[in-house]
Amino acid sequence: MDFTFGQNALRLSFVTVETFTPEIAEAMRTYERYVICIDKTPEEFGAALVSLINKAIKAYENRGPELRHGIALDRHVTVILSQNETARPLCGIYFNLHSPYQKPAPARSGKPITERIGGGPSKSES
Repeated sequence: MDFTFGQNALRLSFVTVETFTPEIAEAMRTYERYVICIDKTPEEFGAALVSLINKAIKAYENRGPELRHGIALDRHVTVILSQNETARPLCGIYFNLHSPYQKPAPARSGKPITERIGGGPSKSES
């Protein structure tokens, strides 16, 4: 349904998970064929993907007037819905590189360095 206000037209349409059935099917085929994931079976991945698309739709529909995207992600997948020239937003599904065996980065315990105005030695040097 289109409402015309002067030169600008506002398009109202309902975006659902079913809108992105081709993208979901392609992501499922890619997941089953190429992605090794210890944490999720293909069925769990499918459920997580539907949940992420729902979250991305909510973010897309509630975005600010200057914003063009709705994004949702977990450790394994990022879903981005992007505004384009048609009523149907573009849907990008990206696999995040993640390893459950990766060690967490060590906490930094460095001392802050403070400098004096005027070029004198810092407190950590004196």
